[in-house]
Amino acid sequence: MGVGIQLGRITDEIGSGDFLYAFFSTITGNLEPDGWGSRFPILMRQLYAGGLQQSDAADALAELHRVRRELAELPPARVIWSFEDRTQRPPWGNDIAGDIDSLATYFVTSHGRDLIALLAEVFEALQEGEDTSARIVDY
Repeated sequence: MGVGIQLGRITDEIGSGDFLYAFFSTITGNLEPDGWGSRFPILMRQLYAGGLQQSDAADALAELHRVRRELAELPPARVIWSFEDRTQRPPWGNDIAGDIDSLATYFVTSHGRDLIALLAEVFEALQEGEDTSARIVDY
């Protein structure tokens, strides 16, 4: 079973729960030396917990842009599949597409979309639309 992000009646598939957890693990393990949510509290605490309120969408988008900029400076080898067990590796190992040149482009959804770009679209739509929240759902 996979997970997706839902805004209103639209759900965009992300991938497996392990894949999404790896995204959060990579952020905190590489960019938050003071612990989970210390620099990116909205992404790492609220979104990770399963939801994002419309009132936090602008701040979440700003955090996401910072994450993208900082991950762009790190090579794909710095991916963290599990924050708790750093020995875990992605199921595909080091066999990644040639156009993945940093951690900013590493996370691609099961439908081939850049995960950070997908989240940015959802946050922008949440900020500007009628829906009051976005949430992570089983898909």
